[in-house]
Amino acid sequence: MTLGNDSSVKEFILLGLTQQPGLQLPLFFLFLGIYVVSMVGNLGLIVLIVLNPHLHTPMYYFLFNLAFTDLCYSSVITPKMLVSFVKQNIISHAECMTQLFFFCFFVIDECYILTAMAYDRYAAICKPLLYQVTMSYQVCHLMMVGVYVMGFVGAIAHIICMLRLTFCDGNIINHYMCDIPPLLKLSCTSTTINELMVFIVVGVNVTVPSLTIFISYTLIISNILGIHSAEGRSKAFSTCGSHVIAVSLFFGAAAFMYLKPSSASVDEDKVSTIFYTVVGPMLNPFIYSIRNKDVHIALRNTLKKRIFA
Repeated sequence: MTLGNDSSVKEFILLGLTQQPGLQLPLFFLFLGIYVVSMVGNLGLIVLIVLNPHLHTPMYYFLFNLAFTDLCYSSVITPKMLVSFVKQNIISHAECMTQLFFFCFFVIDECYILTAMAYDRYAAICKPLLYQVTMSYQVCHLMMVGVYVMGFVGAIAHIICMLRLTFCDGNIINHYMCDIPPLLKLSCTSTTINELMVFIVVGVNVTVPSLTIFISYTLIISNILGIHSAEGRSKAFSTCGSHVIAVSLFFGAAAFMYLKPSSASVDEDKVSTIFYTVVGPMLNPFIYSIRNKDVHIALRNTLKKRIFA
């Protein structure tokens, strides 16, 4: 590709997940299917929560925001990823920075939504008598405002640092999206500030939520073990199981991706990002719905209303 007179790259080529021709078509249909399931699952969960008043509780308020976030950041990544399987995937510098901004924004949002959900479970199990006060709608709304503010601050910090870079050593991104590590490898200016920003922003947005979730569940487990009724313990554990699975999947993949030596292979980066950008958003609606009686009741009621309307 011919570069401009200022030798600065104006467009990038996303290589995609794999360059093996035999895998392109099967992977296209696989990830297209995952994306469709993700859209249907998250939209379905959003609609159920909106239409059923008995789901208008703090727990489902956070779940609504989680589904919305999954819906958005999966849509930021997957459609562009699918293009790489069928043709050369060219993305302009402006589009690349826009994708990176929204990717960072929604990923950080997810970190703190999962944290808010852990605190909600702590309040429900450890302080049931004060739950209505502790998790009032005003408190929940303020928590979500804080979630989106943290996402915006983290995303804008990365973008400001990225816009100071000049890309003139090539325009081929060995990835299926505009992520920070592969972009830094293309820069012909110093990336020290960017690398420092990655460790600060990622460190804060992984460490703080992780510690909060760990402390919340330490207190939850301690409280559950003090319950004498086996049925009571089982019920308490069941309300936390889905959240623990979602947290493990998301934070495990994110930590593996960013908090590791830069010498790690690009293929490892791609695989780890798939888990929290593509697979996670698809699984979350099912993780929170399969054993959830409230969601089952809401689904039956909604279907009955539509069938007999």
